[in-house]
Amino acid sequence: MLASFPHMNFFEQQDHARRQSRTLVMLFALAVLAIVLAVNLALALLFIWVQGQPLSGAHSYPKGFFATNTLVTLGLIAGGTMIELFNLRDGGDAVARMAGGTVVAPNTADVRERRLLNVVEEMALASGIACPSVYVLARETSINAFAAGYNANEAVIAVTQGALTRLTRDELQGVIGHEFSHILNGDMRLNVRLIGVLFGIQMIAGFGRHLMSFGWQTVDAGERNGKGTPLHMAIWVVGGTLFVIGYVGIFFGRVIKSALSRQREFLADASAIQFTRNPDGLGNALRKIGGLTRRGGADAQIRHPNAEQLSHLFLNAVRPGLLATHPPLRERLRRIYGRDVALLDVPEAVDASTVFSAAPERLPDLPYVAAGLADGEPDMQAASAAIAQTAAHAYGDGAPEGARLAPEIDQAVREPHAATALVYALLLLRSTAQNDRSAVLSSHLPQQAGQVTALLLALKQLPGHARLPLLDLAMPALRQLTLAERAPLLANVTRLIAADQRISLDEFVLQTVLTRRLDMHAGRAVPVRFLSLPELQHESAVLFSLTAHVMASLLHQPAVSLFMRAAMACPQLTLSERDLLAAHALDFGIVKAALDRSNQLAPLAKPVLIKAMLAMVGEPAAIPLLAADLLRAMCAALDAPMPPRVAEVYAASGWPDV
Repeated sequence: MLASFPHMNFFEQQDHARRQSRTLVMLFALAVLAIVLAVNLALALLFIWVQGQPLSGAHSYPKGFFATNTLVTLGLIAGGTMIELFNLRDGGDAVARMAGGTVVAPNTADVRERRLLNVVEEMALASGIACPSVYVLARETSINAFAAGYNANEAVIAVTQGALTRLTRDELQGVIGHEFSHILNGDMRLNVRLIGVLFGIQMIAGFGRHLMSFGWQTVDAGERNGKGTPLHMAIWVVGGTLFVIGYVGIFFGRVIKSALSRQREFLADASAIQFTRNPDGLGNALRKIGGLTRRGGADAQIRHPNAEQLSHLFLNAVRPGLLATHPPLRERLRRIYGRDVALLDVPEAVDASTVFSAAPERLPDLPYVAAGLADGEPDMQAASAAIAQTAAHAYGDGAPEGARLAPEIDQAVREPHAATALVYALLLLRSTAQNDRSAVLSSHLPQQAGQVTALLLALKQLPGHARLPLLDLAMPALRQLTLAERAPLLANVTRLIAADQRISLDEFVLQTVLTRRLDMHAGRAVPVRFLSLPELQHESAVLFSLTAHVMASLLHQPAVSLFMRAAMACPQLTLSERDLLAAHALDFGIVKAALDRSNQLAPLAKPVLIKAMLAMVGEPAAIPLLAADLLRAMCAALDAPMPPRVAEVYAASGWPDV
């Protein structure tokens, strides 16, 4: 039962994750200090032994002995950390490949993979973030999963083959809800950094192992040739000593992972239940994991060589024990159900013919993620398991299963180059300068002109609220484009928009979402440079001005009164009517710069900004679709999910049946 968990919004969780990053630095420093002291002590004792000196009494060490030991040790640790973080520069995709994952093609014909993609897509639609890429760990027969990446724009979700074949749809949905919680809570960035940090402090053991191997080979060769030397034996002894000391790093690594991971797993469990409104989904998945663990054998654990290094990412502990990265399974189940529950026997596979069927009492919808924008200030006293409050409506089963998209659109959201044609078609859809843009398209992309025309006809059959979410569905396909392929796409979008020497609201929304999610910086971690909104007075005025002008034309109210409504919702800002920028002064570059800087706000400052823009639409008035599109784009630029009132605009009519 979740009654014991008060609500906490996901911005608070992101702030908590950011503060845990500082804890990680402190623990890392302590681990490095312990390793340096252990290395110096061991090498000092080894030097005394080699010199044949007694342990008691004063000893004379070579000049720079301890300084050299310290510098070499720090160099190994720092070098290992930097090398591993460089190897993980691709974010979630690099982590998934490190675990032995293979990407699931968006247009896969495999029925189980199709079900997995459907569940991930419906979660992405419900939360308003870009759909993550999906990987399968094909050689793992246990039930497990993880989310990885530096931010939601390049997040991946990976599941084991065991989860794919042994879980029902509801159970898989619970597992994916758990992983989406990690995406929205900001856990992924911390977890990827943790991989690099832990690799660094475990470098000593690896270095010692190599020295042992080298020393043993030279000693063995020397004995065969009659030329063995004490130096070779000393190298072997030093390597063995460092290998043993290296376990100090491994111990600290497990301590750090255990300290940072356990509570966040409870949070993710409760959030998954809020996502799915079905405790039995995640609950039965965990009960099946417990059943496999009880049975033992290869199906009970992750077998990949990198499993220990990645253990803090997974849904369930890779290895049980005192310093396990996850809370005990029975405790997690007790918090879900409010009582002890029996573990479940696990079939080898769920019948493939029923993978799309749901439980008889399955709820017909999923809750949207509320971005913590209820009346009043964020609840800073909460210590919650929930990432967000729930809204009343959602897309139901999402686009893939609960509706039929036109074949042209369905293909376009699942294949990279067809997805680029979909982007161009969306630009042309509401354009008042279609002739100019068609000419640009024919001139620069003649090979795609026919496909764009076909998609344009299909898109015209879609209601307005369904068009922008298509970009979220197409993101896994678009992310398969290389940076060299993305650059022409973004350049062509700019060229098409510039065809009539003006930018409409639809064009601004599309360009904002695409730029944030596909440009060369999209997958990089965004640093926090501003702790409070008053540090971004001008940027706030830019965003409020744009929203006010859009709302004024839709609500038939003066822009200045709407601007001041937002200003009054942010009393910490000192904005007046004079700060309202004229509409002609709000070009894309100025607004983009304001959004980029606002994205560097501390997590707890972002909801204040979003709430102020929402305040322009008085309660309980419905938000016009064009305004919802604008707010959705701004949330994407701020790496934030949609607030409930915006989400309800898209949910009100459900996904189209076309």
